[in-house]
Amino acid sequence: MRTQSSDAIRPARPSDAKAVAAVVRAAYAIYVDRIGKPPGPMLDDYAARIAEGSVSVIEDGAGGIAGIIVLLPERDHLLLDNIAVRPDCRGRGFGHGLIAFAEAEARRRGYSEIRLYTHEAMTENIALYGRIGFVETARGRQASYDRVFMTKTLGPPRERKRSRRP
Repeated sequence: MRTQSSDAIRPARPSDAKAVAAVVRAAYAIYVDRIGKPPGPMLDDYAARIAEGSVSVIEDGAGGIAGIIVLLPERDHLLLDNIAVRPDCRGRGFGHGLIAFAEAEARRRGYSEIRLYTHEAMTENIALYGRIGFVETARGRQASYDRVFMTKTLGPPRERKRSRRP
């Protein structure tokens, strides 16, 4: 598996709004029956999110949007509000690239913590977040959804190895 670099991530443009919404619809469609209604990210206004500068995208190599991430600055943490990868692009490292981007962006903005929440019925997402270092901090009902709240404390930024030149 080739892991996608966070260098391939760019801010979403207004012209991306329909494609961003399509990625989110495709990524979350499997949860509609499980939850009994569309998950919250399917209801978001992506044109507005893009206008506020909260959405970044990763392209699939053919110019299409493979995945998206929505990051919202809070007082003491960066909120990973949404991450979605097109179903046909899963397993190619796009999600890992987006998570690495979120961590780098949090550090760049001076945060030492990323938080997120997901629906309790999205058990595979809860497990995935646990494997990559997020810890469950609470469960509760918010905006008519049963949510699991998670956080990840970031260590200090990694130092780049410098090559020694004679």
